[in-house]
Amino acid sequence: MPVATYIDPRNGKTYPLDVPRWCSDERSPLLITPGAGISRDEIDSRTRSLWRYRAALPVEITKPITLGEGCTPLVQQAWGDLRPLFKLEWFNPTGSFKDRGSAVMLSFLRQVGIDAVLEDSSGNGGSSMAGLGAAGGMRVKILAPASTSPAKIAQVRAYGAEVQLVEGPREESETEAIRRSHETFYASHNWQPMFLEGTKSFAYELWEDLGFRAPDNVIVAVGAGSSLLGCAFGFRELMKAGQITKLPRLFAAQPLNCSPIDAAFQAGVDTPVAREVRKTIAEGTAIKHPMRLREIIAALRESGGGTIALTEDEIVAALRRLARQGLFTEPTSASAAAALDKLAGAGAIKPGENTVVILTGSGLKAASTVAELVQ
Repeated sequence: MPVATYIDPRNGKTYPLDVPRWCSDERSPLLITPGAGISRDEIDSRTRSLWRYRAALPVEITKPITLGEGCTPLVQQAWGDLRPLFKLEWFNPTGSFKDRGSAVMLSFLRQVGIDAVLEDSSGNGGSSMAGLGAAGGMRVKILAPASTSPAKIAQVRAYGAEVQLVEGPREESETEAIRRSHETFYASHNWQPMFLEGTKSFAYELWEDLGFRAPDNVIVAVGAGSSLLGCAFGFRELMKAGQITKLPRLFAAQPLNCSPIDAAFQAGVDTPVAREVRKTIAEGTAIKHPMRLREIIAALRESGGGTIALTEDEIVAALRRLARQGLFTEPTSASAAAALDKLAGAGAIKPGENTVVILTGSGLKAASTVAELVQ
């Protein structure tokens, strides 16, 4: 097996994994060279967490940081004429899917000698890094927009992480974190590619959940794209390993008020397209300039999927409907269910298909906002 490395997808330049870095020498985002995939015999069935798929990781992690992340419920419910499977990611330890990436990334960084990290986040990423960092005995500092949900900030502080609130739009927190990256290692869930190796567990877990088959469709709310790219990378590896015969169609749900991926996809390009940006209740996906736009568009096209842009009213309607079915999500998560409605209405998803809707985070993360919206 070839040795895994960091790779700059823009020029093919590689870097060794055992030297800590969060970007290329040209300050561009990196990926990790693709893995070979695993068979069902390589699943560690004694482990009840995403670490049961550790054989799919690019390096051996001898002492993982874990709170039992992964292995979340997959619940089938009626949704009009459909019977989709809802992946309940709020059952992760800190309440969102981000624990998948944080657990793998922080375990790897600790193994190569990093004991303190800096992160910027609008909420769930910071909560996850703080919680998993605490579990691993690492010092964590989070830079967050001043507009971040108070419940999410309270969670970060409860874990013992240092918090600094940054005035201005979401990107100001990232800019400030990059300025300080020479002081503390910048373990950004958007930049450091080992995070995607954690979200790759989505694919392996769905494959196992469905009797070692791929679903027909996967719908996920997308901001920077870590959940969607994790799915894409994992299913590609399973195809390479001969474990599945087709890729599921991947669909990216975005609020119309901040929908750069939808704008580019609908224009048939993989570069930024001008579209007005406004405030949205789906704060977790309010990323104006996703760094891996080209890779996201490529993954959508390769899978035969697409994008859906949703009005605020459509997101709220889905939020209410989910809650009435016992599924208490934050508004960002509800975007995926709203996209299901539109895809079904357009005939893109049909009743006989096996469709997974990933609900990324708990409504408890934004309980006061949810309470107002469902009245």
